[in-house]
Amino acid sequence: MKFIIILLTVISITACGTNNKETNKFKVEYNGALKNMMHGGDVSAKVDLKAFENVEHFYALGAIENLKGEIQIFDGKSFNTMVVDSTLNFDNSFNKKATLLVYASVNKWKSINVPDDIVTYEQLESYIEQTAKDNQIKIDEPFPFLLEGTPKSFDWHVINWKDGDMEHSHEKHISSGLHGTINSKQVEMLGFYSDSHHAIFTHHTTNMHIHVKTVDNKIAGHVDDLTLGEGMILKLPDTE
Repeated sequence: MKFIIILLTVISITACGTNNKETNKFKVEYNGALKNMMHGGDVSAKVDLKAFENVEHFYALGAIENLKGEIQIFDGKSFNTMVVDSTLNFDNSFNKKATLLVYASVNKWKSINVPDDIVTYEQLESYIEQTAKDNQIKIDEPFPFLLEGTPKSFDWHVINWKDGDMEHSHEKHISSGLHGTINSKQVEMLGFYSDSHHAIFTHHTTNMHIHVKTVDNKIAGHVDDLTLGEGMILKLPDTE
């Protein structure tokens, strides 16, 4: 009888240990969905950013309610952007609501040198997937990542949707506000990877949703494409 109890205890401990190893130490959550915007025209607020103002090590990206700007929050600091009179304005408060928000709290990151032969958006996507696997991150669950350095170029936009316009497309989302291409500028990028959230928080052609902030805080918004430069750093949640 004593042997059975000991055996069951060992099995229980082993099972708990296995579950811990198979579960990411962070949890990606989201409010809103791209498909509701694109197909239903629903751009109403889904969550108030005030709810996250005091959350430690909070990272988030998304779109402001009514698609009137972009949300970028790095380590609890807000760098939200809007278009006002055809110029880009920053809002560093949490006094906005989001029609789409993807977020997670990450206490510690692991830095990884991106090989210089990883250049295109598509190559980066494949590299992030494999590197996450190599670092014991469950890729069947969404996970955040950071990208730091100086890309050769990136295409960006900050949405400024016309009130009452119910015909949504990715192209119109880009062209509705400010957009452009930036070359050789030092940046911080925040992204979320998932192969199972297409039309939720990634478009159907990609497993990534990425926003950018230049280090000089002159530009911040949604990343539409990018070409990596040399010496860039990928950061993944530290699972150790």
